[in-house]
Amino acid sequence: MIKILFICHGNICRSPMAQYMFEDMVRRYGVEDQFEIDSAATSREEIGNGVHYGTRNKLRQVGIPCGNHRARQLTRSDYEHFDYLIGMDAENMYYMPRLTGGDPDNKLYNLLTFAGLDRDIADPWYTGNFEDTYQDLKVGLEAFFEHLVRQGEISPGTGAALKVFRKKDGGAFDETRKREKRH
Repeated sequence: MIKILFICHGNICRSPMAQYMFEDMVRRYGVEDQFEIDSAATSREEIGNGVHYGTRNKLRQVGIPCGNHRARQLTRSDYEHFDYLIGMDAENMYYMPRLTGGDPDNKLYNLLTFAGLDRDIADPWYTGNFEDTYQDLKVGLEAFFEHLVRQGEISPGTGAALKVFRKKDGGAFDETRKREKRH
């Protein structure tokens, strides 16, 4: 079982969007039984609040189910429980080791580093742009999935499924990568 925790500032926009997108992705590949996926916040500002309506709307628009997640703060015990704790920006990466007591097992990652990008996923709470956030998450999550396949954490047959999925997805992944290279 691969245990993944996505983390953002308030746990109502980016991290639950990543959680539901990744749950949908592993379900499409038929490997959902190999994963435990959740999300959390670095702040206490939104604890108990539901997923932001902009995130819900974007997920509905692309046909991804959105559950009843409630914001919660990252804890020290999360570090022991999860294999990957994945932040969305530099601020998250600053606070994550402070909340978990450090990173002795190298479990803390910035999502876009899996795609070879050294930048943040903008917070749509401030930008209002849930489409750009979705596109960035798509790039990062697909690269993370590829990482898991390369590391042998997911069966090799799933790597072929990833290529098939990209073609069925209308080339959105490839278009996103082209856009990233231009910036």
